[in-house]
Amino acid sequence: MYVDSHCHLSFPELHARLDEIRAAMAAADVDRALCICTTLEEFEAVHGLALAHDNFWASVGVHPDNEDVMEPTEGYLCELAARPRVVGIGETGLDYYRLNGRSMADMEWQRERFRVHIRAARATGKPLIIHTRSSSEDTLAILREEGGEQAGGVFHCFTETEAVARAALDLGFHISFSGILTFRNAADLREVARFVPMDRLLIETDSPYLAPVPYRGKVNQPAYVPHVAAQLAELKGCSAEDIGRATSANFERLFKVAAAA
Repeated sequence: MYVDSHCHLSFPELHARLDEIRAAMAAADVDRALCICTTLEEFEAVHGLALAHDNFWASVGVHPDNEDVMEPTEGYLCELAARPRVVGIGETGLDYYRLNGRSMADMEWQRERFRVHIRAARATGKPLIIHTRSSSEDTLAILREEGGEQAGGVFHCFTETEAVARAALDLGFHISFSGILTFRNAADLREVARFVPMDRLLIETDSPYLAPVPYRGKVNQPAYVPHVAAQLAELKGCSAEDIGRATSANFERLFKVAAAA
């Protein structure tokens, strides 16, 4: 019924409880999940989850916030993306939220890393998983410069304005909403979610972060993604099951994954 399109099950607080988490997913009708890579050092653990469980898939990429890690090359990303059950490139993008005394000009290393991921996505034909925080103008500009629309993908954990959503949609990207959508102070974001067409929506947890109401402040997990669907259903005037079916179909189409049996 539901797909968690973005979670970090290789992180220690979740990996140690994997059997419990999978049982909770089954009980909540969350039948599939995409396990997201944030460093190349982490990739084997993320990929191992996808190989071990037929309802998990993996991505490959280096998160823009991660420093002092192995730097990706287009060739190496393409090599890892060719492995079984790797369906996306990322998460990648730009994050200017924590400049730590640096200027945006100093973040050229992030912009170059992002370009490498876009080129790998175009070369492999696999969609991009985009992280953008306090950087939407540059994120969109680089996608346009590098032909990111040829790969397509998703702006994950969306928290930007309707104008940014419209620009992402115009480039052919999907928009994914997380538990933030349920937060009391997220009224503006709910209006953005109301605007995004059903055939471009995805839902996610970004586990272990951003647990939705009524679990806010607790460790998040894929079993909580129906709460995001319920909030979207309220905004769209349909049922949570309708959101589940639509977002599952969108996930299958975007990541070229077969429908659940």
